[in-house]
Amino acid sequence: MSIPENEFRLTITPDDPGAPERVKRLRALGIGDLPDPEFDEFARELTELTGAPYAMVNFIDEDRQYFAGLAAPAPGGANQAMAGVEEPPEVGREMDRDHGYCPHVVVRGKALVLGDVCDYPRFAGNPVVDKIGIRSYLGAPLIDDQGNTLGTVCVVDTETHDWGRPGLDIIKGMAAKVMDRIRERNASERGEGPLQG
Repeated sequence: MSIPENEFRLTITPDDPGAPERVKRLRALGIGDLPDPEFDEFARELTELTGAPYAMVNFIDEDRQYFAGLAAPAPGGANQAMAGVEEPPEVGREMDRDHGYCPHVVVRGKALVLGDVCDYPRFAGNPVVDKIGIRSYLGAPLIDDQGNTLGTVCVVDTETHDWGRPGLDIIKGMAAKVMDRIRERNASERGEGPLQG
């Protein structure tokens, strides 16, 4: 029995039973609803390390994704001035939960490496492929000490990439770095003082 296309698209985004607990945890930590300059810096560092033009520190609730950290090419920037280079797609701070690949990372609790999203039927039909032109993705979960997956760090590109083991190590390393910073902030707010290290 074949699944009608409209029903198939509904199954692309995974069920997320952990969302209510994650939302509570994000609120308790005071993150996930506003741009954050430190998270923007982590995203910018990811673009430098991977060569991808877009990077995000992404927190996900029941309905949407919020890029508290975002690095993207500036519209009309000098790097787009070459003849024949198309204007990069503009990426805002919010995205529906059924767009992109971060919801899969959150539900799986594991990194996801897609050198060419079109090689994977499950991921090729995602709306970001047609709407934004995304062709490659690399993301890792942000997991707190209680085992809650709060969100992701990720990079995306409109070109394919052979991320390989180095890419996986970079994205996992950045996820650990972001979680360390979240822990430091949380400890400071609880009056435990700065962590040594």
